[in-house]
Amino acid sequence: MTHTSPLTLDEQRAEFARSRFLAMPIAGTIAWSVVGVSAVFLPVDLAAWVLFIGTGSIFGMALLIARLLGEDLVGKTRPGNAFDALFMHTMVMSWLVFAIAIPFFQVKLTSLPLTVGILLGLMWVPLSWIIQHGVGLFHAFARTGLVLGAWYLFPGERFVAVPAVIVVVYLVTIYVLLRRSRL
Repeated sequence: MTHTSPLTLDEQRAEFARSRFLAMPIAGTIAWSVVGVSAVFLPVDLAAWVLFIGTGSIFGMALLIARLLGEDLVGKTRPGNAFDALFMHTMVMSWLVFAIAIPFFQVKLTSLPLTVGILLGLMWVPLSWIIQHGVGLFHAFARTGLVLGAWYLFPGERFVAVPAVIVVVYLVTIYVLLRRSRL
């Protein structure tokens, strides 16, 4: 059973947009840092497992970080908010992209950082629209371009270079989100 909010869609959007949205990018920064650092020491096949596990744990880690930061990642304080539901749908969309990443990974092991790195970043596009701020578009476009560039420029270090650029994009995103929340 879904609850509906007594607020208009515009009011729900404003309510949703008041969040700082730091938990997910902090969790992403941690996960992709672990992926990149582990790839320095592990063979590519094991680094792939770290990437699968690390990126698959971002949401769970974000739930813990949200609790520490006092963020409401799943909308418990905004019952019936349509934008919380939309955000969760973008999460599901991101998980479904593994159906693209896994077959490519089975053909070319080093495709994994490229596909997962770009595809998981796509959820930032609808977030940008929801909160009416360009940070999500910046994140998605910068991440896509830089991941693609790193993948081509560093073919022997794809499991290190791609996570490095994703971490940098996350750090810029976190900075922008912090500045946004102060305004």
